Amino acid sequence: MTENALIEAARVSKAWPFQEAQKLLKRYPSGKPGGEPVLFETGYGPSGLPHIGTFQEVLRTTLVRRAYEALTGGAPTRLVAFSDDMDGLRKVPENIPNADLLTANLGKPLSRIPDPFGTHESFAHHNNAMLREFLDRFGFDYEFVSASDRYNSGGFDGALTWVLERNQAILDIMLPTLREERRKTYSPVLPVSPSSGVVLQVPLEVLDAATGMIRFTDEDGTVVEQSAFGGQAKLQWKVDWAMRWYALGVDYEMCGKDLTDSVTQSGKIVQVLGGRRPEGLIYELFLDENGEKISKSKGNGLTIEQWLTYGTEESLGFYLFREPKSAKQLHVGVIPKAVDEYWQFRGNLEGQALDKQLGNPVWHLLRTNGEKSGAGDTVPVTFSLLLNLVGVLGADATPEQVWSYLGNYVADATPEAHPALADMVRAALATNRDFIAPTLKRRAPSPTEAEALKALDAQLEAAGPDATAEELQNMVYEIGKDEAYGFETLRDWFKALYETLLGSPQGPRMGSFIALYGVPETRKLIAEALGAA
Repeated sequence: MTENALIEAARVSKAWPFQEAQKLLKRYPSGKPGGEPVLFETGYGPSGLPHIGTFQEVLRTTLVRRAYEALTGGAPTRLVAFSDDMDGLRKVPENIPNADLLTANLGKPLSRIPDPFGTHESFAHHNNAMLREFLDRFGFDYEFVSASDRYNSGGFDGALTWVLERNQAILDIMLPTLREERRKTYSPVLPVSPSSGVVLQVPLEVLDAATGMIRFTDEDGTVVEQSAFGGQAKLQWKVDWAMRWYALGVDYEMCGKDLTDSVTQSGKIVQVLGGRRPEGLIYELFLDENGEKISKSKGNGLTIEQWLTYGTEESLGFYLFREPKSAKQLHVGVIPKAVDEYWQFRGNLEGQALDKQLGNPVWHLLRTNGEKSGAGDTVPVTFSLLLNLVGVLGADATPEQVWSYLGNYVADATPEAHPALADMVRAALATNRDFIAPTLKRRAPSPTEAEALKALDAQLEAAGPDATAEELQNMVYEIGKDEAYGFETLRDWFKALYETLLGSPQGPRMGSFIALYGVPETRKLIAEALGAA
């Protein structure tokens, strides 16, 4: 594949990362002026720990970044992970130690509140460290920028000057969007109280934009004149977002559907400042298994730790890649399919034409960290088959047991030889222990089902332990099609096998399962089922 062929295919690809990257190509048809890198940004509010939403935003932004690089033949790019740690703490997060410490500092910038964990300079410094550790864990290529560093060092002072000079123009944009009561106290600039250190929501007067001088009334009624520069003030959220786009020169930033109005208002404000609204994607939000919006306070979501317990990192990336403009349910039940579909797409990648490769999620996921290997790789056993195996083995199944059975089906069946499969085994055991084993219940076969099981047992005995998965599957098919056993469809026969042998309403290709579990062991399952008839 030549670079020109890739560029040509990328420019007509319907894959969403390329569609997003096309926006940047239209923004800079000849590249960014001066050869500057195109700047991608993701934002993070460090009032809590990083979560799956943080991961998906950085991942999806990286996918667009890599697509833009492919589209342009390697134009320079940067990704900034921005922490809004000058924001005032509005409420104490749940499950945080020393909650009283945070309660005593409500309203203060997150970067000026003591760390309740006792490990860092401030609460924000602790959560920023967690963010960087989180992003590093997944190998993202990014630059970390914190609001407190920029505000305190004067790095935002130039942009703040423009905000103060255009204070009335910004008010003209924002006030019509607010309730009447809120309009009375609204100010684009939020001064930090010199007496309490709290970020104040009070109206103020701009005295001198060039020096940053403002006048406002402090909490105790004192009229204060101080500069807004050097960390003595921060901006309201929508104004802050626009100022950041302007100051950093952000070209692309995506966000959730809940920030649609913020994008509109911040886009108008950045134009007032003399900048340009970034390109971006507005993605749909996650839903729980009941179709309700996920809420951190309700705890009805799925954490990234939970996904990585019951699934794999690759499957998480795959699930987040698909259809970002459609709402997604996020619960344990979606994981097995995501694991298997990832490996299906990865196995198909190598043999696909270039245009199909660019529409394959795995093509994009393999490039998130600059790697391009992995096309055509497969795993010898599906995750769904593993789940059926460990389900039969029970809640106390061990990795050693699983690998012993895998030896029936996989050459050189060791974790060292098959690291991706080892990760799936770990996840399957956890899923079985916590979700499958407690719900499995085998039912007794009906008289006709019992006769079919006896026929299968006889054929397995005749076939012996060395029968292939395909041969075993054909045996199962032939019995199901035999009118003597009265199955209206093959589906009815397979359902009977799943429910009587595996204790589940659905299951794998039985030929593959028998080959994996072993012919003698499967005959024991049949004997147990017949004994219950």
